[in-house]
Amino acid sequence: MSTFQKLRKAERETRKNLIIDAALELFSQKEFHKIGMRDIAKRAGISAAAIYRYFPGRDDIFVEALVRHMQTVERMFEKKVASGQTSLEELAMASVDYLLENESVFQMMGHFMITGQIQTKAMERYNAMQRQFLNLLERFNNQSELEIDNRLVTHAIYASIIGVVMAFKKYPGRSPDEIKRHIHRLTRIVSSMFTTGKMPGRNGSGE
Repeated sequence: MSTFQKLRKAERETRKNLIIDAALELFSQKEFHKIGMRDIAKRAGISAAAIYRYFPGRDDIFVEALVRHMQTVERMFEKKVASGQTSLEELAMASVDYLLENESVFQMMGHFMITGQIQTKAMERYNAMQRQFLNLLERFNNQSELEIDNRLVTHAIYASIIGVVMAFKKYPGRSPDEIKRHIHRLTRIVSSMFTTGKMPGRNGSGE
């Protein structure tokens, strides 16, 4: 590849990243279904026509944004494992905190899970991304004492983590700190149930 081709490729990747950044900003501020390609193009500082040179549609931007977040979570998991933080509870807690701190991820996942509306090509990319994340979680989920297929347990953990956040992220009448503490308590219960099959006692011991 010539130097010119390398520069063109680098420029294209830079533009794509700027578009994803713009989309993430919008996803954190507005409901997903209210955001169109024109909105993203305007936030990115390019024309509405030009944005289609980089992404066929909004769903493709949506998936690439989620892929970027998944890569961040993967690096976070690897870092925790390297520092000895390998328990399911620690990884689950890190996951819920990430969802709580990244409104754009919450908005995008919520829209997809509730409506199931996504274009076919983007769906294929999304499914591949989801499988990769489940593989990652399964790799770290080696502590379960349940006599159940580990892949099924991994799916249940994934659904439970997301479900806890979705159910209580907008808990009426609670402050952000109260919501976070409540979600943490529920995450500890979920983690304990999946590793030992027991509810944690008041002291968190599982007795």
